[in-house]
Parts: sequence; structure tokens; C-alpha cells
Amino acid sequence: MSGFDIESSTARMAAGEAPWSSIGNPVITRSVLRDFLSNPGATAGLMTLGIIVLLALLAPWLAPGDPQSIVGPERLWPGTNPDFLLGTDSLGRSVWAGLVHGARISLLVGITATFLGLVFGGLVGAVAGYCGGWIDDLIVRFIEIFQTIPSFVLLVVLVAFATPTIGTVIAGIALVSWAMIARLTRAEFRSIREKDFVMAARASGISAPRIILQEILPNALPSLIVVSSIMVASAILMESALSFMGLSDPNTVTWGSMIGASREVIRSHWYLTLMPGGCIVLTVLALNLIGDGLNDALNPRIRRKIRSRKGVE
Repeated sequence: MSGFDIESSTARMAAGEAPWSSIGNPVITRSVLRDFLSNPGATAGLMTLGIIVLLALLAPWLAPGDPQSIVGPERLWPGTNPDFLLGTDSLGRSVWAGLVHGARISLLVGITATFLGLVFGGLVGAVAGYCGGWIDDLIVRFIEIFQTIPSFVLLVVLVAFATPTIGTVIAGIALVSWAMIARLTRAEFRSIREKDFVMAARASGISAPRIILQEILPNALPSLIVVSSIMVASAILMESALSFMGLSDPNTVTWGSMIGASREVIRSHWYLTLMPGGCIVLTVLALNLIGDGLNDALNPRIRRKIRSRKGVE
């Protein structure tokens, strides 16, 4: 172990803190994973999301062909035809094909938009939180400009003036989501940069990029991991709303577009909106349960409370 590692570890112990190790130790440790999997809600959410992801990955084999193709009579109820177990929509398209292919689009948009928002927002927030001073003030004002405009209103304006493609939707959602990540990252960096182990790293002559990547970022990751699951759920809801309004890619089938196409027959053929709507609810609920489980597992205070409660029981 280097002199810096010893000095840094000593400073951490003296401060009575147990931050994530700077090098070599992952954020998701065995104890964290064990606590996460012991949470019934988190386990249920993980299993539900796993099934949805599996269906999305296997969509080309589970429902081969174009999901927008007319394959049968219009508005077949579920169970009335063995070839279309979940029925057909108002145009004679397979509801099953729309659901599994729509899952691919929803997950693609949610994960990609969240990743882009995390990268850009995390970078902006890290610079603001670590540098401080006038740089911090300038970046905060820039963030506030985005946060003064309602996210969905801004998203609708951005997508409406652009070509309606999945790429446009992803870019738009990322653009309206990064500010929240930047604010969270800034707060985490401002708090962690004053810790004793970071001060010891500065005193040892460690460069700012190394301090950020090896000391501060690993300790900020738990909060970012938790919020990312919520962001994926939010992105899926935004994409579904855009598709429902007809502002998404017209050449792709999404859960939102399935609901939008069936709104005129919602009274007589309610199953056409119930099934894609149920998929949205299940996916968002699963992601929120996973987010709650990650928060409980990654937050040291909550972990101590849960373990002490189990010890009493």
C-alpha cells in the first residue's frame, strides 16, 4: 500500500467515516447486494423488470415480422382466436407483437436517455461541485434556466420542432433530465470535497482529476445509482406520453402509441388500452421498487436501522 493510501485510510478512520474505497473496491459490495436481495419489494421489482427485459430481447422470435403489419380481423378480443391470444387492434395488428416490440422501444429510450443525462449532468455537476467559486455560480445559473421551464413542456416543444424519430425523443428526454442529475452531483461533490480523506489527498499532491475519479466519484455513485432507476422510469413515461400525443416516431410501435391508437374505442374495446397501460405501470413500478431497494441497501444509515430492527426481531 502506498503512503497516500495509508494516510488517506487513516484520515477516514479518524473522521469516523466509512466511505467507499478509492481503488479496487466496487460500489456494489457483497453486503450491499445481500441487503438489496433481502428486500422483498426490490426482489419483486427486479424479477418483474427481468421478465420485461427478457420479453423485449426475445421480441424478434416471440413475434416475428413487422408489428405494424395487418395480420388478422379488426378488434379481436383476447382468447377468441388461438392465432392471436391477446387479440388485435383497430387495424387488425397483433396486440402481442405490439407489446413485446413496444417493450424494446420503451427500454431503449429509457436506458439511453438516462445514460446520456447521467454523463452530461454528472460532468457538469462534478465541475461545479469540485471547483466552487464563480465557476459554481455560473453553472448553477445555467442549471436554473433549465429548471424554471417544466420538463415535459420543454420536451414537447423540442420534439415538435424536430424530426419525429426515436433518436430525437432520446435526445429530448436527456436534454430535459440532465439538470436534476447535475444538481445532485454538485451537492454530493460539495459535501465530499471537504471530507478529511479528500483533504489528505490534496495535501499529498494528488492531481484534481485523480481525486475526482478515485476519491469523490466513488462516494457520490450510490446516490447517482439510486436516482438513475427513477430517471429510467420517468423517461419511459415521457416517451409514452409523446407517443400518445403522436409526437414520437410514427414508424415504430410503442406502448404509448398503442394507447393513443385505441382511445376512440376505449369504452367498447377497453383491453386495447388496458394491456399497454398495464405494461407501462408494471415497468415503472418495478423500477421504483428497485430504486427504493437500492436506496435502502446503499444508504449506510438506513442499512443500520434495518439491521438493528432485524436484530431486535
